[in-house]
Amino acid sequence: MTSRQRSTDSAGAFNSRAPRRRTVVKAAAATAVLAAPLAAALPARAAEAPAFLHGVASGDPLPDGILLWTRVTPDSQAIPGSGLGPDTEVSWVVAKDKAFTTIVAKGSTVATAASDHTVKADIRGLAPATDYWFRFSAGGTDSPAARTRTAPAADAAVPGLRFGVVSCANWEAGYFSAYRHLAARNDLDAWLHLGDYIYEYKSGEYGTRGTVVRPHAPANEILTLADYRTRHGRYKTDPDLQALHHKAPVVAIWDDHEFADNSWSGGAVNHTEGAEGAWAARQAAAKQAYFEWMPVRPAIAGTTYRRLRFGKLADLSLLDLRSFRSQQASTASGSVDDPDRTLTGRAQLDWLKSGLKSSDTTWRLVGNSVMISPFAVGSLSADLLKPLAKLLGLPQEGIALNTDQWDGYTDDRRELLAHLRSNAIRNTVFLTGDIHMAWANDVPVDAGTYPLSASAATEFVVTSVTSDNLDDIVKVPEGAVSAIASPVIRAANRHVHWVDTDRHGYGVLDVTAGRAQMDYYVLSDRTNPNATSSWARSYRTRTGTQTVERTYDPV
Repeated sequence: MTSRQRSTDSAGAFNSRAPRRRTVVKAAAATAVLAAPLAAALPARAAEAPAFLHGVASGDPLPDGILLWTRVTPDSQAIPGSGLGPDTEVSWVVAKDKAFTTIVAKGSTVATAASDHTVKADIRGLAPATDYWFRFSAGGTDSPAARTRTAPAADAAVPGLRFGVVSCANWEAGYFSAYRHLAARNDLDAWLHLGDYIYEYKSGEYGTRGTVVRPHAPANEILTLADYRTRHGRYKTDPDLQALHHKAPVVAIWDDHEFADNSWSGGAVNHTEGAEGAWAARQAAAKQAYFEWMPVRPAIAGTTYRRLRFGKLADLSLLDLRSFRSQQASTASGSVDDPDRTLTGRAQLDWLKSGLKSSDTTWRLVGNSVMISPFAVGSLSADLLKPLAKLLGLPQEGIALNTDQWDGYTDDRRELLAHLRSNAIRNTVFLTGDIHMAWANDVPVDAGTYPLSASAATEFVVTSVTSDNLDDIVKVPEGAVSAIASPVIRAANRHVHWVDTDRHGYGVLDVTAGRAQMDYYVLSDRTNPNATSSWARSYRTRTGTQTVERTYDPV
């Protein structure tokens, strides 16, 4: 989220037909760094036997299907991003039981270096609202077995849904205990990752409070296809992340750090054109690696905006707020109110409006990578204003708003909220990440006159898994900043029911016909791999109200 001093590393644009010498050299360097530990992880009985070092995953559940994913390491040279390793046949099997006695689907494909030895299988013909088990095999080696679950039938009367909700996981800043605690629940229909699944910065450069808890791979800022593949591969070795992927399907969207900090359609704050290659090539490499390494089924090629349905209870519109947006507002790039600037792009906004209007479900959930609720800083003191500006990536003097959020694209927001009001579209809930804080908000049509003006929707924002929030930046005990900042923020933003600026954790969204409730959980210490989890707060929106209220027990 923050701008920073430019890296001295540089690389040419990625060319899939003829990799530049620098790309090949960097891949070879990555191989030298990572080959030894990966080789050590291979089965001792046969160092060159295929191995499933990155776990397995499933995603994008449908009533009749699920998308399965894995990555096979055919030999010790075939590390992520290396471009090395033989073609390897990979088979999969789906069963009704963990013992795999009742097989319902099976098949095979060939994993190649061209796709970084990643494999996807889009399984259809399954029963709705049903648990299944799956695994992959290659060369006599089986992957771990994992659970997944299909969505309810489109016309099913669903009594309830439960989703884990996470965002912003910086590998170097700590351990992914949030994923471990979600995996331990055993009650999730799916989990939502709302962006910043990986971070692009070079080692030690972003949000580590002066200490790298565990180093990135590669150590350089990721620029090329080999770099992005290597970084995704490092993340997928995390045992807590693997555990969650093994327990429930993920529904993921990207935000900026899957590309580069504060990215837009034509560049990023954290990208220097020329010195770091062409943005178009870097963006294409990032997208290719993302779709290779994530169990995401793009509805439109090259984007993550799509819609999933969970019976008559809820549909989930998933947004891509990086591929089409105009550059963030500044003196050079235009006003936040400029109607020619867009966050969503025209086609995506029309798609969203149409889907919300035509929806016949009780709830309309929106997976939203940046906060839609207005946010004014009010009378924040200077000692709070500076770290807040740093967190939001804004000038640390004269801060007005976060132009990377919907606040920087007010015409798109105005059009969308007016659409909800004029068409009496009820029960729209935005589910948001990015800002490294937890919020529970009404989404007012006119923040300046709220609560006299109407609320068009509600918003639950989850904090970061590990990425810096305010107490990390100021380097004070957890809770110290929030105790001061939260009342001031709420006083200046009357639609904000709660904000926690300091803690790391995750959310659990529970949806019934009568209400949608977010339970907020916090972690004891992001730097402790055995961090404990505790319930912090719960907020809900009751059907038909378009407002948030506190409730005093988690589901």
